Amino acid sequence: MNHNPRSRTWFRLAALYFAIGVMLGVAMGASGDHSLFAVHAHINLLGWVSMALFGIIGTAHPSITEGRVAAAQFWIYNLGVPLMLGALTLRLKGFPSVEPLIGVASLLIGCSVLLFVWLVFSRIGVTTVYLSSPTGESRLS
Repeated sequence: MNHNPRSRTWFRLAALYFAIGVMLGVAMGASGDHSLFAVHAHINLLGWVSMALFGIIGTAHPSITEGRVAAAQFWIYNLGVPLMLGALTLRLKGFPSVEPLIGVASLLIGCSVLLFVWLVFSRIGVTTVYLSSPTGESRLS
Protein backbone atom coordinates (compact mmCIF):
# COMPACT_ATOMS: atom_id res chain seq x y z
CA MET A 1 0.00 0.00 0.00
CA ASN A 2 1.39 3.39 -0.96
CA HIS A 3 1.31 5.84 1.96
CA ASN A 4 0.60 9.48 1.40
CA PRO A 5 3.11 12.00 2.84
CA ARG A 6 1.05 12.95 5.90
CA SER A 7 0.38 9.31 6.81
CA ARG A 8 4.08 8.56 6.42
CA THR A 9 4.86 11.45 8.78
CA TRP A 10 2.31 10.18 11.32
CA PHE A 11 3.98 6.74 11.20
CA ARG A 12 7.46 8.20 11.66
CA LEU A 13 6.37 10.34 14.60
CA ALA A 14 4.57 7.34 16.13
CA ALA A 15 7.77 5.30 15.90
CA LEU A 16 9.74 8.08 17.63
CA TYR A 17 7.21 8.33 20.44
CA PHE A 18 7.25 4.52 20.75
CA ALA A 19 11.03 4.55 21.21
CA ILE A 20 10.81 7.42 23.72
CA GLY A 21 8.03 5.65 25.64
CA VAL A 22 9.99 2.40 25.79
CA MET A 23 13.18 4.18 26.88
CA LEU A 24 11.30 6.02 29.64
CA GLY A 25 9.72 2.76 30.76
CA VAL A 26 13.09 1.02 30.86
CA ALA A 27 14.62 3.94 32.77
CA MET A 28 11.78 3.92 35.30
CA GLY A 29 12.09 0.18 35.76
CA ALA A 30 15.86 0.28 36.13
CA SER A 31 15.83 3.18 38.60
CA GLY A 32 12.78 2.12 40.58
CA ASP A 33 11.48 5.70 40.23
CA HIS A 34 8.03 5.49 38.69
CA SER A 35 7.10 9.12 39.33
CA LEU A 36 6.74 9.75 35.59
CA PHE A 37 4.33 6.87 34.93
CA ALA A 38 1.67 9.35 33.75
CA VAL A 39 4.11 10.84 31.23
CA HIS A 40 5.02 7.32 30.09
CA ALA A 41 1.34 6.49 29.57
CA HIS A 42 0.67 9.73 27.67
CA ILE A 43 3.72 9.22 25.45
CA ASN A 44 2.47 5.77 24.53
CA LEU A 45 -1.19 6.68 24.04
CA LEU A 46 -0.98 10.16 22.51
CA GLY A 47 2.29 9.55 20.69
CA TRP A 48 2.68 5.93 19.70
CA VAL A 49 -0.92 4.66 19.56
CA SER A 50 -2.86 7.73 18.42
CA MET A 51 -0.33 8.82 15.82
CA ALA A 52 -0.08 5.29 14.42
CA LEU A 53 -3.87 5.17 14.18
CA PHE A 54 -3.93 8.58 12.44
CA GLY A 55 -1.44 7.13 9.95
CA ILE A 56 -3.38 3.90 9.42
CA ILE A 57 -6.69 5.69 8.94
CA GLY A 58 -5.01 8.24 6.66
CA THR A 59 -3.53 5.44 4.58
CA ALA A 60 -6.88 3.70 4.24
CA HIS A 61 -8.70 6.99 3.55
CA PRO A 62 -6.21 9.48 2.06
CA SER A 63 -8.79 12.25 1.72
CA ILE A 64 -8.63 12.87 5.47
CA THR A 65 -4.96 13.83 5.18
CA GLU A 66 -5.43 16.48 2.49
CA GLY A 67 -6.19 20.18 2.69
CA ARG A 68 -6.08 22.95 5.26
CA VAL A 69 -8.20 21.28 7.92
CA ALA A 70 -5.99 18.18 7.84
CA ALA A 71 -2.86 20.36 8.04
CA ALA A 72 -4.31 22.29 10.99
CA GLN A 73 -5.22 19.03 12.73
CA PHE A 74 -1.69 17.72 12.22
CA TRP A 75 0.11 20.83 13.47
CA ILE A 76 -2.20 21.53 16.42
CA TYR A 77 -1.78 17.95 17.63
CA ASN A 78 1.98 18.05 17.16
CA LEU A 79 2.22 21.31 19.07
CA GLY A 80 -0.05 20.15 21.89
CA VAL A 81 1.44 16.73 22.58
CA PRO A 82 5.08 17.68 23.26
CA LEU A 83 3.95 20.79 25.12
CA MET A 84 1.69 18.72 27.36
CA LEU A 85 4.32 16.02 27.88
CA GLY A 86 6.98 18.55 28.86
CA ALA A 87 4.66 20.46 31.19
CA LEU A 88 3.35 17.24 32.76
CA THR A 89 6.92 16.09 33.36
CA LEU A 90 7.71 19.38 35.11
CA ARG A 91 4.50 19.18 37.16
CA LEU A 92 5.27 15.66 38.34
CA LYS A 93 8.79 16.75 39.28
CA GLY A 94 7.46 19.47 41.58
CA PHE A 95 6.69 22.55 39.50
CA PRO A 96 2.98 23.28 40.07
CA SER A 97 3.21 26.58 38.20
CA VAL A 98 3.04 24.71 34.86
CA GLU A 99 -0.51 23.49 35.44
CA PRO A 100 -2.02 26.22 33.20
CA LEU A 101 0.33 25.10 30.43
CA ILE A 102 -0.93 21.53 30.82
CA GLY A 103 -4.46 22.90 30.44
CA VAL A 104 -3.62 24.88 27.30
CA ALA A 105 -1.82 21.91 25.75
CA SER A 106 -4.74 19.62 26.61
CA LEU A 107 -7.14 22.04 24.91
CA LEU A 108 -4.93 22.04 21.80
CA ILE A 109 -4.94 18.25 21.74
CA GLY A 110 -8.70 18.18 22.29
CA CYS A 111 -9.27 20.65 19.42
CA SER A 112 -7.06 18.57 17.17
CA VAL A 113 -8.98 15.42 18.04
CA LEU A 114 -12.26 17.19 17.24
CA LEU A 115 -10.81 18.25 13.89
CA PHE A 116 -9.85 14.62 13.25
CA VAL A 117 -13.39 13.51 14.10
CA TRP A 118 -14.67 16.16 11.68
CA LEU A 119 -12.36 14.87 8.96
CA VAL A 120 -13.51 11.28 9.52
CA PHE A 121 -17.21 12.18 9.44
CA SER A 122 -16.95 14.60 6.53
CA ARG A 123 -14.56 12.68 4.28
CA ILE A 124 -14.79 8.94 4.80
CA GLY A 125 -17.49 7.59 2.52
CA VAL A 126 -18.03 10.95 0.82
CA THR A 127 -17.91 10.85 -2.96
CA THR A 128 -15.35 12.83 -4.94
CA VAL A 129 -18.02 15.39 -5.88
CA TYR A 130 -17.67 16.77 -2.36
CA LEU A 131 -13.89 16.95 -2.66
CA SER A 132 -13.81 18.90 -5.92
CA SER A 133 -12.53 22.23 -4.61
CA PRO A 134 -8.97 23.25 -5.61
CA THR A 135 -7.70 22.92 -2.03
CA GLY A 136 -9.11 19.43 -1.59
CA GLU A 137 -11.41 20.63 1.18
CA SER A 138 -14.81 19.05 1.37
CA ARG A 139 -17.82 21.32 1.28
CA LEU A 140 -18.47 20.22 4.84
CA SER A 141 -15.11 21.34 6.22
